[in-house]
Amino acid sequence: MSKNLVIVESPSKSKTIEKYLGNDYKVVASQGHIRDLATSGPLGLGVDIENGFKPNYVPLKGKKKIITALKKDVKDASHVILATDPDREGEAISWHLKEALGIKDKDYDRVLFHEITKDKVLDAIKHPTKIDDNLVKSQETRRILDRIIGFRLSKLLQSKIKAKSAGRVQSVALKLIVDREREIEAFVPEEYFTITAIIEDVEASLFKYKDDDIKLHNASQANKVLDALGDDYNLSSIEKKKRKKASRAPFITSTLQQEASTKLGFTAKKTMSIAQKLYEGIDLGTETVGLITYMRTDSIRLSDEFVGSAFHYIEENFGKKYIGYTKHAKKTENVQDAHEGIRPTSILREPLKVKQYLSNDEFKLYSLIYKRALASLMADAIMDQTTLIFNNNDYKFKATGSILNFDGYLKVYSDYEKNEDKIIPELVEGNNYKASDILSEQHFTKPPARYTEAKLIKEMEDLGIGRPSTYAKTIDTIKDRGYVKMEDKKFVPTEIGIETTDKLQEFFSDIINVEYTKNMEEELDKIAEGNLVWNEVLKEFYDVFEPRVKKAFSDMEKKEAEETGEMCPECGSPLVKRTGRYGEFVACSNYPECKYVKKEEKKVIEVCDCLKCDGKILERKTRRGKTFYGCSNFPKCKEAFWDKPTGEKCPKCGEMLVEKDNKIKCSKCDYEKA
Repeated sequence: MSKNLVIVESPSKSKTIEKYLGNDYKVVASQGHIRDLATSGPLGLGVDIENGFKPNYVPLKGKKKIITALKKDVKDASHVILATDPDREGEAISWHLKEALGIKDKDYDRVLFHEITKDKVLDAIKHPTKIDDNLVKSQETRRILDRIIGFRLSKLLQSKIKAKSAGRVQSVALKLIVDREREIEAFVPEEYFTITAIIEDVEASLFKYKDDDIKLHNASQANKVLDALGDDYNLSSIEKKKRKKASRAPFITSTLQQEASTKLGFTAKKTMSIAQKLYEGIDLGTETVGLITYMRTDSIRLSDEFVGSAFHYIEENFGKKYIGYTKHAKKTENVQDAHEGIRPTSILREPLKVKQYLSNDEFKLYSLIYKRALASLMADAIMDQTTLIFNNNDYKFKATGSILNFDGYLKVYSDYEKNEDKIIPELVEGNNYKASDILSEQHFTKPPARYTEAKLIKEMEDLGIGRPSTYAKTIDTIKDRGYVKMEDKKFVPTEIGIETTDKLQEFFSDIINVEYTKNMEEELDKIAEGNLVWNEVLKEFYDVFEPRVKKAFSDMEKKEAEETGEMCPECGSPLVKRTGRYGEFVACSNYPECKYVKKEEKKVIEVCDCLKCDGKILERKTRRGKTFYGCSNFPKCKEAFWDKPTGEKCPKCGEMLVEKDNKIKCSKCDYEKA
């Protein structure tokens, strides 16, 4: 007997859904994309530019067997349901499946699973639709754009400066990092002073002279103020007010990546990988269920059903006064806001209840998502804030303190958002007080900070370049190409990264920039909405881009590899310095005829004694160039650390102390050296 055939992307998701649908359904997985643009034709683009940018698709490597199996499944099925991910990329995969498998319009339905729970899956099956052609054309346009820019610029850079690649979004992200580094290099610190009076154990900071803001640019100005101050500080004003602190909205893709980076130390790639597992389904013993909603979204909207259940949960567990309100987006929502924000599929699946079924990292991320969604619907925290203004010979000093009066959403979110009371003693307005100490401190302005992953994602989001779903891939690409390295979890551009950016700006500054990339994203959204014709957008771009590429091939100076003065031991040609994925190396200039690569002499850096054996802890590198510290007696002794060890024993547990976040901490327990 023939069955309804459901095609999803992930094998793990297919197993979960098949359990829900029963014997009348067969659920199989495409395992992601099955086709992509060919690398044949003019310029190897896989696009017929002369024929309206018609794409030529071919099966991806390793996917022919899957396509063959899917064709058989389609032939045997009574009806086909295309249930790939509910976003632009998923819509395109459904279209490719329909085309590659020869499925007729009358023989299929498109179904969207926003969360993988039994009720939601069964409900989605009851409300099928058809493939959104505009959404497909938007994705197709994006893919063709990325192929043209990527192939043409990569080939240019490879031939001229031996750079690995370029891309519509990756090159703009790299430019942000390079520009920031140059800001730091050009920064000139400026001296300034602050004056603080300690009055009744309260720190009051100088902020005005009469009614004007005051800034002290040097020691002379600071000393002038100190000389002008008398003994008495008159408490001229006491202001007490209640200050509300609202919870933040539920996670969208970008904010999840940012918060997981700052609070959990996860890379964007790791965050999305774990979130995918939580969405697709976790075996809870009695059932397999998706714990979170779809994690690629730009929307903070929550379903009425979830809001209602969360409000009930809040009242039952914390009391009615903790019930808050739903958050609404400030900006106009775009095409991807058909999805909800990222939330747990059931408010009753508390993190601790499912902890035993999750890995440590899965539990951490699920807890963060669960508590953020719950907190977003809870009441504001309320602070009792007190502000004191002291007057001394027209110099005004301000002290501020606050006490948490009502914890509100912090009841559940305090693990991620600390609040420390700063108590102001009861003083009498109008009274004079003495200062127990006056501090005049010299400072220097600091340069802008390098980007962390979280800060770079926030910047890309604010500037409108790329999509949240692509941030992780973009970051991985510029790392893998050797364009950046990580120092103290911050991006530092490499020599080849800087050179790549400079060459692109010399020849393509009006294309590889924030504004152009942002405008292109907006045009892709308009194609998705049916308000722009996809190939007209491509033609307008290509007519400007291709002449520019040809000019660059002609005018860009070719960088000759630097010779080392040594000769290749295999063919006698000069050895030259080259830059690869893991940094600089020395190889034969006669490549590809001769593939000789000089082996790097490894420098052994001893850090300290190993506490577990008689070996030494050495500084080492992973295959990807990341620094770690391991025992010289490996593999006999497997003692290893990501943070630099000090050689000291933890007084609490006896394990190694390490340098982390500019502090000395235990590598195992919560001990921190004072």
